[in-house]
Amino acid sequence: MTKHRCGWCVGDPLYEAYHDQEWGVPVYDDATIFEFLILETFQAGLSWITVLRKRENFRKAFDNFNYKKIAKYKQDKIETLLQNEGIIRNKLKVNATVTNAQAFMKTQDEFGTFSKYIWDFVGGKPIKNNIESYKDAPAKTALSDKISVDLKKRGFKFVGSTVIYAHMQATGMVNDHEVFCFRYNEI
Repeated sequence: MTKHRCGWCVGDPLYEAYHDQEWGVPVYDDATIFEFLILETFQAGLSWITVLRKRENFRKAFDNFNYKKIAKYKQDKIETLLQNEGIIRNKLKVNATVTNAQAFMKTQDEFGTFSKYIWDFVGGKPIKNNIESYKDAPAKTALSDKISVDLKKRGFKFVGSTVIYAHMQATGMVNDHEVFCFRYNEI
């Protein structure tokens, strides 16, 4: 018997593995939250599978998403990244990664952890939606609008409401698995 998965991932083994093992699983670890946030910012305007296929290259290029190291990147490191064909070489997004690492650490200083800051928006536990088809999932919500505005006030870049809602889905702040998906009740 085959497992019913959300329609967006069916047919691509990498997508299916990501869906089955990571997407929508609540993440409370700052390092992992930062990785997803940066990957989502690079995804802006592109398909998620494009970023997913380059994920390992991103990890190597960005010191395994070590935000403490990234926050200290100088222009020579940025120039090296912009020559790296294994990642998305968007100058604004690469620069935003450094800015976001710095803002991430400032937010940690204020709240103790970034996880506490971001999860407070949903009361510390996932919002469980009832979506029958992934096509019915929103691209953004009033809550993602609110988080986006707050992140921008804190100096983050490339954190529009759609990027933030995708981040909320990926890190389990919202459960947008289709109700018939085998992961819907597991998460």
